[in-house]
Amino acid sequence: MKHPRFSLGRFAGIILKEFIQMKRDRLTFAMILGLPVVQLLLFGYAINTDPKHLPAALLLSDDGPQVRSVLQGIRNSGYFDFVREVKTQREGRLLLARGDVQFVVNIPEDFSRALIRGERPAVLIEADATDPVATGNALGAIGRAVDQSLFNDARGPLDYLSVASGPVDLRIHSQYNPEAISQYNIVPGLMGVILTMTMIMITGLSITRERERGTMENLLAMPTRPSEVLIGKIIPYILVGYVQVLLILIAARFLFQVPMMGNLGLLLAVTLVFIAANLAVGITFSTLARNQLQAMQMTFFFFLPSILLSGFMFPFRGMPGWAQWIGEVLPLTHFLRIVRGILLKGNGLFEIDREIWPIALFAFFAVVVAVKRYRQTLD
Repeated sequence: MKHPRFSLGRFAGIILKEFIQMKRDRLTFAMILGLPVVQLLLFGYAINTDPKHLPAALLLSDDGPQVRSVLQGIRNSGYFDFVREVKTQREGRLLLARGDVQFVVNIPEDFSRALIRGERPAVLIEADATDPVATGNALGAIGRAVDQSLFNDARGPLDYLSVASGPVDLRIHSQYNPEAISQYNIVPGLMGVILTMTMIMITGLSITRERERGTMENLLAMPTRPSEVLIGKIIPYILVGYVQVLLILIAARFLFQVPMMGNLGLLLAVTLVFIAANLAVGITFSTLARNQLQAMQMTFFFFLPSILLSGFMFPFRGMPGWAQWIGEVLPLTHFLRIVRGILLKGNGLFEIDREIWPIALFAFFAVVVAVKRYRQTLD
């Protein structure tokens, strides 16, 4: 039966029904309110494309008054925090390879004497340039900082230090990505981003799909343990994940000419731990969600902080402390350091070992939660 006229009563009834339905679906309602808040907090407070107070190591072979002026000027720029003092260049480069510092400042012997003689002594700045955005502004500011630091000293008999070209010869060595090619940083990182998105999304839909299609009863009737079902569901997606990794590596090498300095076998071995962590998260989401829509919503809610707080899009050290703390919990943060370290720096197991155990620990807890939740689903 058709109703020719528009009825305000029927119209109000439909609106009321939608609000009631929205209220009953608490997860969707939480996503509606939670996502804008999360985005505001992340983009408003956590994202910073001009990171300051970057950790630096100091190789000091001269301790004259002019050296102290130069170092104070570098500190006053706001970009450099000297957190370590090393004895050799090899020790400094090891810190760069492990990611402990962003820069190594090398003050040579007889720096002060050569400066007073007007010989323009060289200061070597070695930078971890795997992420050009993180180091670009700092390297651009250091020249001005050094010249300004010696301005007060360029008086009386030392007024010749104020020459236009600057009294110090700054030699900047951008390690691992000297040409600041953004693809060298982004393409390896995409491996972690794609694995996070696809692995969690695919497995997040697995159990909810079984429930919606009515095949969950078949699993319940089978004499299987929860661990057997979970592992059986995860193994095929591990193989899918490795196919994705191989495709990305091939594209990185032949399309984007990304250097591959390290051991690819080590990278593939570590990738297994990362894939397992993401698959466990997806299985957990699938046991929590009532339908596939909710599973997709949970996936997006996990993926958004992962991509923003891991250092993929924005410099990790530019974020405030609370954001870095959250980022350190996420597996993607550590995997990005591993994959960039192996491909661009040629890192071995010694340089990446401390990034592996947080992923393994996260994977362990995610598997425990997934198995526990799956038992409750069976009940």
